[in-house]
Amino acid sequence: MGLLLYMGIQCTGCNVKPGTLVRIENGKIEGSYNDDESIRIFKGIPFAAPPTGDLRWQAPRPVQSWEGVRPCTEYGPSPVQNKPEPFYCWTEEFIAKPEPLSEDCLYLNIWTSARSQTEKQPVFVWIYGGGLVSGSSNCDIYDGEEMAKKGVVFVSINYRVGVFGFMAHPGLTEESGYHASGNYGFLDQIAALGWIRDNILAFGGDPDNVTIAGQSAGAFSVHALIASALAKGLFNKAILQSGGLFSNRLMQNLEEAEQAGLHFMEVAGVNSLDALRAMPAEQILALGNDSAVGRFGVTLDNYVLPVDLLAHFEQKLHNHVPIMAGWVTGDGALMGQTEMTLAQYMAAAESQYGDRATEFLSIFPAATDEEVRQMNSKLAMLNFAGITVHMLSGFNSHPTFVYEFGHLPPDKPDFPNYGAFHTSEVPFVLHTLHAWNRPWRTVDEKIENWMSSYWAHFARTGNPNGEDLPEWKMYDKISGHILMIGDTILLKEGYMKEAFDFLEAWRF
Repeated sequence: MGLLLYMGIQCTGCNVKPGTLVRIENGKIEGSYNDDESIRIFKGIPFAAPPTGDLRWQAPRPVQSWEGVRPCTEYGPSPVQNKPEPFYCWTEEFIAKPEPLSEDCLYLNIWTSARSQTEKQPVFVWIYGGGLVSGSSNCDIYDGEEMAKKGVVFVSINYRVGVFGFMAHPGLTEESGYHASGNYGFLDQIAALGWIRDNILAFGGDPDNVTIAGQSAGAFSVHALIASALAKGLFNKAILQSGGLFSNRLMQNLEEAEQAGLHFMEVAGVNSLDALRAMPAEQILALGNDSAVGRFGVTLDNYVLPVDLLAHFEQKLHNHVPIMAGWVTGDGALMGQTEMTLAQYMAAAESQYGDRATEFLSIFPAATDEEVRQMNSKLAMLNFAGITVHMLSGFNSHPTFVYEFGHLPPDKPDFPNYGAFHTSEVPFVLHTLHAWNRPWRTVDEKIENWMSSYWAHFARTGNPNGEDLPEWKMYDKISGHILMIGDTILLKEGYMKEAFDFLEAWRF
């Protein structure tokens, strides 16, 4: 019978390991250790009230405090979505656990090597991808143990997706109190960042040194947070991997989004929000899958996001922080390339670019049908992810660091090799190759160590460079330095300059 005093907790006669009991704003939680007890792990910490019942399609509300000690050793439920199953190149390591799925999903997870509040380690917040319709913080490749060993407090968060996370409706706008609706998934992320600000010190993290990072829809989310006045002061650095809002995908204004919500209610066969909220989540999900309903996404609502996103950045009204961003060479394949002959490619260039067609073809040349496929893939890659990076570098008052990932994972027996596919860089970044079932080689582990170190250094200082790492110079529209990550790492100057100059002039 002893007295345990650790991280602000006193416990007489507790049968817990030192350091696993932590007091946060809403009560006490108990976590666990990794195998060698170098990392403390806390999973399934609620950062907002369950968005269920009357709170479905509402901004996240504060967590209700609890008595006693809350166990936080297992992931919380993933957001409601279609049953997560491996597909195409994305094996089970990249996919959310199929159970449990619930509207009660607003939980986060923490890995930390800190042993006291005074350490104030940098905080690294991971936001998952999934097209804003799927995903979870519990994917194998998002495990935070190895990054925590690099001296960052690693936090992964959940947010609502699909119809639950992004449906707008005139009735929801009227009841909101802020004259907007939709974007609940982004509001969840902002609520999680607010929780981190208020609680992360208890885990040895520095609330004044927070990096947000995400891939694909996670990068869209990071871009939204950079834009949003509601996120001001909640983070200090940002990482966008394969995505950004300047791709103009999944975006609409509030009126358009509200009309989609009205159509959803019509398809549901009800005439009130109360009736919609009374429907089981499974039924709402099934209705959201109806192709006649359409897809819910980003709403330029004048609350979470500005009505004119480009003007907002041009006027430098966004949150100015150091940025690290890039893309994967296989990102273009995500767009679903349409077969096109050389003749069709030439005709399309004339039709789309008019008197600039010759310039376009000099930058994106093709002499065969195979080269047409390659050029279309490159265009899709740059329009999906690259153009956001390029534009942000011009708007931002802090440094931007840009990469291109083209490293090929090794073959897996009896499984196609999809090359450097969309999301394939994430296990290298988060140092989780051990969670991905492939016959890894020395070269893969070298790239993993380099990339995870760059990311950890950036989280610490806003500069990815460090000892024993190849130099990474910051990007600007003049020099165009891009770090090329293949079997080795090479810094290229002006690598995409002509392409970006053309696309920027044409699109913006």
